[in-house]
Amino acid sequence: MRLSPPERTAAIAAAVATPFVVVAAAVLLFLNPVWVGFDQSRSDVAGLTGYTPSQVQAVTGSILSDLVFGPPSFDVAIDGQPVLDQRSRAHMADVRSVLTSLGAVALAAALVLGSIGIASRGRRWFWQATEVGASVLAGGVVVVGLAFAVFFDQAFELFHQIFFPPGTYMFDPRTEKLVQLFPDQFWSETSLALALAVLILSLGVRSGARRLGEAALLRTTPDDVEPGR
Repeated sequence: MRLSPPERTAAIAAAVATPFVVVAAAVLLFLNPVWVGFDQSRSDVAGLTGYTPSQVQAVTGSILSDLVFGPPSFDVAIDGQPVLDQRSRAHMADVRSVLTSLGAVALAAALVLGSIGIASRGRRWFWQATEVGASVLAGGVVVVGLAFAVFFDQAFELFHQIFFPPGTYMFDPRTEKLVQLFPDQFWSETSLALALAVLILSLGVRSGARRLGEAALLRTTPDDVEPGR
């Protein structure tokens, strides 16, 4: 089957869009109080902050709400005292800006992927493109996951250097609540869990796309076949 230039362009777009959609779906699995509370408990956040478990839960819920739904004030307080200082609130506002931008990219990718799928009427080339995108992501996340597992501090620092202004993301874990609420152990375990989730989802998408592509091949009509074959 030979693709026309528009179909070839659409296939490339579908392959590129697929990883963004898969990663966004994986992130949503962890951007919730259930996972955050679970790993905060593993990281002994109550001991680090000096708050009770219920206070940790309330503070974290407020921060997540401001992060996801806004407004990005991050002005939660305990006994009338702000939990986060001005630098921490400014950094969390930066985090929300990055998250919003990445979310917009993922939404655009989902719209592109869905539109191409509908326009292609589920033809085999669409599912092959999706399979390629998921396969590339699976390979990439293995490499990135290993890098985070072996060189977590360096990889975490590089991530912040890419997305945040210099000097805005360094905090003292002895005195500043932001890094006590979300310590290194929390981020290392969440990073590895996220990488595993992306890997599983990407492999699932690859497998599903392959099966749907094979089914589409069985439905191929003479009009879909290159003349002379």
